[in-house]
Amino acid sequence: MVPFSILDLSPVPMGSTVAQALRNTVDLARKAEGWGYHRYWLAEHHSLPGVASAATSIVIAQVAAATASIRVGAGGIMLPNHAPLVIAEQFGTLESLFPGRIDLGLGRAPGADQSTARALRRNLASNPEEFPQDVMELMQYFAPAQPGQGIVAVPGAGLSVPLWILGSSLFGAQVAAALGLPFAFASHFAPAAMMDAIAIYRQRFRASAQLQRPYVMLGFNVFAADSDEEARFLATSMQQACVNLRSGQPTQLPANAQAILADVLSCSAIGSPASVDQALRDFVRRTSPDELMLTCQMFDHTARLRSFEIAAQLLG
Repeated sequence: MVPFSILDLSPVPMGSTVAQALRNTVDLARKAEGWGYHRYWLAEHHSLPGVASAATSIVIAQVAAATASIRVGAGGIMLPNHAPLVIAEQFGTLESLFPGRIDLGLGRAPGADQSTARALRRNLASNPEEFPQDVMELMQYFAPAQPGQGIVAVPGAGLSVPLWILGSSLFGAQVAAALGLPFAFASHFAPAAMMDAIAIYRQRFRASAQLQRPYVMLGFNVFAADSDEEARFLATSMQQACVNLRSGQPTQLPANAQAILADVLSCSAIGSPASVDQALRDFVRRTSPDELMLTCQMFDHTARLRSFEIAAQLLG
């Protein structure tokens, strides 16, 4: 198949706590490393009671410290929320502590509702449409410092931190192609533009110092269990959480609720190992990704571990 990785939002189930969610994240990362996962990424979201990874760089440091070889990174940092220099320093610090293991995925959405986005603003003039310029500014901070350079990221300058562009629309594909960066598409929750975005990225890609050929990673939901019935039951928590989020009522991850989300489920595998294997193969055949980024939001941590273990066995 293809290399496979994990995107984790550090889910907080109903009745649990953020502290337990973060302990679960470290537990999953350690096991994922043993199961052969290539990367372990954390997502930046804010003011959501069911997501514990808001301080993304701090959680990345904890995961990297608890593991030995798996790549750890952000999927992603929402750059309009942060000054590029601050992100260069944060991820320069992470790369200095864990050399050769840190990834930096970048997105232009705030990862929050409008009120929270205003509270997060780095200044009154922050504009998501300036995302490409922010990415290029960040790239400059990671370049080797030049004599007489006025602003230097310390740590950061001269360090090799791979940058990725994240996206759920054609805009991210265009930015990634123009800058010659790898592209991670959020097909696990917004797959409508996936095929067009892949085509635009591959057609318009320009080689860069970081990347010589296009590299596409696609998000994919996996809810694997020992039977189709169990997997369908476990998947209802994610379905209800998505409904709540899109209706403006974000909650912690519910124990069980029925919802049908046709767009999300089009890039999902729900079922027994045999069912998930077929869905994964069909998705890879249809999209030809260079890498899969698997995500799984389940109420029960043990069941979530089992889902990722089954996926690794199938993909490995």
